[in-house]
Amino acid sequence: MNNLKIPHNAFVFVGDGRKALFLRNDGDEKFPNLKTESVFAEEHPSSHDQGTERPGRVSKASQSGQRSTVEPTDWHDIEEHHFARKVAAALEQVIRERKVQALVVVAPPRTLADLREAFHADVKACIVAEINKDLTKHPVWEIEKHLTGDANSH
Repeated sequence: MNNLKIPHNAFVFVGDGRKALFLRNDGDEKFPNLKTESVFAEEHPSSHDQGTERPGRVSKASQSGQRSTVEPTDWHDIEEHHFARKVAAALEQVIRERKVQALVVVAPPRTLADLREAFHADVKACIVAEINKDLTKHPVWEIEKHLTGDANSH
């Protein structure tokens, strides 16, 4: 898939709206060896469980007595955006403390968009690759293979 070269000590962020892995390449570009540095995980109850009332109703004044449903708040969606901001802040701290020179970001489209919006300039300056994919449910060795192009060799 990808023939990504991940430099030694580069960080790889793999996340979605509920889980994030901070991995570090303990190997080199030719023979990457990703090690888990930290894991963030949040359980988000469904929007149904978070909302306490039925959707509201609005009377349409222009039509005779007709009412329409107001869209319920998508708490799950809100929590995913919040989680992306939270892990972006944690990643910024790691990048500054560890003086990370290279960062690979792997996330599905919505999370990638949230992260781009939330990342500080310091973090953005370190990004060497962005991969639009959800690999959070894969083991680290499989993530490594997906990133380096050896996904079919296992």
